[in-house]
Amino acid sequence: MKIRTGGVTAAKGFEAAGVEAGIKYKDRKDMALIYSQKPCVLAGTFTSNVVKAAPVLWDKKVVEESPFGQAVIVNAGIANACTGKEGYEYCKRTALRASAVLHIPEESILVASTGVIGMQLPIDRIEAGVEKLAKTKNDTIDAGRQAAEAIMTTDTRSKQVAVEIDLNGIKVTLGGMSKGSGMIHPNMCTMLAFITTDAVISKEALTKVVKEDVADTFNMISVDGDTSTNDTLLVMANGMAENEEIKEGTPEYEAFKEALHYINETLAKMMAGDGEGATALLEAKVIGAATKEDARRLSRSVVCSNLTKAAIYGHDANFGRMICALGYSGVSFDPDKIELFFESKAGRIQVCKDGISTNYSEEEASRILSEPEVTILADMKMGNETATAWGCDLTYDYVKINADYRS
Repeated sequence: MKIRTGGVTAAKGFEAAGVEAGIKYKDRKDMALIYSQKPCVLAGTFTSNVVKAAPVLWDKKVVEESPFGQAVIVNAGIANACTGKEGYEYCKRTALRASAVLHIPEESILVASTGVIGMQLPIDRIEAGVEKLAKTKNDTIDAGRQAAEAIMTTDTRSKQVAVEIDLNGIKVTLGGMSKGSGMIHPNMCTMLAFITTDAVISKEALTKVVKEDVADTFNMISVDGDTSTNDTLLVMANGMAENEEIKEGTPEYEAFKEALHYINETLAKMMAGDGEGATALLEAKVIGAATKEDARRLSRSVVCSNLTKAAIYGHDANFGRMICALGYSGVSFDPDKIELFFESKAGRIQVCKDGISTNYSEEEASRILSEPEVTILADMKMGNETATAWGCDLTYDYVKINADYRS
């Protein structure tokens, strides 16, 4: 696997654009387009929140019922959630305008929104934005970058990644972009993410690999414990690499699965590390769990703990907060066996052995926790299963950002 420059335009046949449409923000891009020169096989996963935004309902229908997809229109600033029939009608109007200017079927167009809940979209600006996107789209790396920037809300940086794999002498590329900074909690999947590939793969195989990988990537991140109404992951495969169709159970399927996992995990970690107000990426790695699900629940419990997150912000080696989070995870384990370590580029230190303190150096532990990426490693001594979750520290700025979000 080779790391490539770029994002959604890295794969053959994909174009993108990002423009200013004046949806809510001033003097910044707030609408994006991803377009494929050929029809795409689609796969997707969406929020588990009972309250689902209009774009989620629209996209679920397209993914499940349309023969193919070919374009995605995204706006930032207004979520188009809790907007009733009018909000859903605006999804349709967006798709109709895109269909007219891109010359592709309405049912092949997906839409996504992110931003404030409860506001109606300024549909005239959305439709004008669609026309601008169609006129400016191209297949350059810079076009992909502009699209990634246009979907940001409270994100401090855009998020994109691309990789290339060799399948029997044929180069296949995957690229992706995402946004997510607040209202992030592992529940599939609190963000917007879009992945493109030129691979030839069946809808069944693509759907299977996407849904399986989400469990260990996007569902393993948390910033604030809030599951959004707009969570969307869309994967588009246009087949322009002209490889032999990827089928489940083959070496080619495993290679594609590995590449997709890299894309998903990289984007997930980018979002966790860019949590609102965050100064550090927090990784919780659990080993020695009795089952895979136990390992996932334990690691998620640590990154979701506000006390743990606050301790990381203060570089405070208060390991009792992590032990406590493991203890209320709902997983049964022997607390007298557990071992706990802190790790970062500054070093590694064991702070707990057999459930009690190792009388570690507070100064050394604090130095390790002062890095921008910190790992808490818990060995449960209960089995052989592992899992990793990602989050961030909890800072004063998180409260400031969300207290002023609508203004």
